[in-house]
Amino acid sequence: MLLYRSQRIGKGGRPIEVLKIRTLKENTDKTSSFAQADQYLWYGKFLRKCKLDELPQLWNILKGDMALFGYRPMEQREVDLLPEGMKEVLFSAKPGLIDLASIHFFNEEAILQQMNDPSRVYYEVIRPIKFALQAFYIEHKNWALDLALAYMAGKKVLGSFFKKP
Repeated sequence: MLLYRSQRIGKGGRPIEVLKIRTLKENTDKTSSFAQADQYLWYGKFLRKCKLDELPQLWNILKGDMALFGYRPMEQREVDLLPEGMKEVLFSAKPGLIDLASIHFFNEEAILQQMNDPSRVYYEVIRPIKFALQAFYIEHKNWALDLALAYMAGKKVLGSFFKKP
């Protein structure tokens, strides 16, 4: 199956089903940023590097579950780690396809794969910075910020086509 569905949490804390292109072999945690080289399908590493595995979420935008810009939708296990105040801030808006935190950590997967304890680095270092960036976006959302995000995302995605894996 080319696509897979993932249960995430959307606006108001309600569950939404997010579509993605499958990039990892069966029986691999599809949401992990800690995948090993042998877990990818033949096209998977390229799609994830360029973020093209997220394209089916355009359907989620058309359905109204997501916006083009906003925080990336999270699984319940990530939501459970959020402080109450952060839940209120995040869930006051729709999740989005393009996120300030995802642009900042565009090469997150490559960074984590080099770490001895990627899970610890993610939850203790990267995740708190992502929360701050997500809250910043929600509190300062405007057309100029969205335009800047579109520009930065386009630049990162196009640039990823020309970088070595």
